[in-house]
Amino acid sequence: MKKFTLVLALLCFVSIKAQDEAFKLETIEFIKITGSGSMFEDAINQIGGMVSQENKEAYKKEALGTLDGLYQELAEIYMKEFTKEEIQELVKFYKTDLGKKLASKQSALTQKGMMIGQSWGMKVQGIAQKYN
Repeated sequence: MKKFTLVLALLCFVSIKAQDEAFKLETIEFIKITGSGSMFEDAINQIGGMVSQENKEAYKKEALGTLDGLYQELAEIYMKEFTKEEIQELVKFYKTDLGKKLASKQSALTQKGMMIGQSWGMKVQGIAQKYN
């Protein structure tokens, strides 16, 4: 009976682990299709601008090799905030024409939003100084 219970517990553990891994893979897919993948590759290229031409290929290979770990870490964050079903719905959305359009424009929108936010922050800082 002890062996049966142990085997049953082991099977449950393996099943749960497989479900978690499937959830993580779906989450990584979501992260990639939102446009983050291309933003990370753009960052690698931009940072690589300072690398000598003779070392560029080795740099790029090593830098791209860091993406799997990055996606794993990001997936953990998203998995704490969203359920598996929510991630599945988000993936479905980002596979639609509208979702693809949003993903393709996300980087530019974020950059423009940051510039607007900086300008607004300076304006609010001026207001705060007025009351200092």
